[in-house]
Amino acid sequence: MKTAFVLNGPNLNLLGSREPTVYGHQTLADVQALCERACAANGLKLEFRQSNHEGELVDWIHEAGRQQAAGKAAGVILNAGAYTHTSIALHDAVKGAGVTLIELHISNVHAREAFRHHSYLSPVAQAVMAGFGVNGYALAVAGLAQMDAPA
Repeated sequence: MKTAFVLNGPNLNLLGSREPTVYGHQTLADVQALCERACAANGLKLEFRQSNHEGELVDWIHEAGRQQAAGKAAGVILNAGAYTHTSIALHDAVKGAGVTLIELHISNVHAREAFRHHSYLSPVAQAVMAGFGVNGYALAVAGLAQMDAPA
């Protein structure tokens, strides 16, 4: 069974209390439980992580790329938070690791502040998910499983 890496960036540990009108009332633990159910339903194992530190996210992307190259991982679902709009390092990590990436946003970033409209991750992502709330995680897991399925 292959692993789905679900990586979460800065401030996502504050889900449930941070701007609930934008991000909802569910916590990161709730999101992890949702991802566990989605992975089980799609025949994947879950590796769920959160960090407020860019370098740690880079290291995890490299790890996922190595595991995908070894046939042990399906890819990465990444909610990079604000790093989406600032991090060339995350872009380069995805590109360098050669990992399948789904970029995920809880809110519709295109309906928000102008600085959120640009993503350094979109050019290296196979898909972008935005605006479905935390349910987007389950949709992304299903999408990743489908991308990984034999043709």
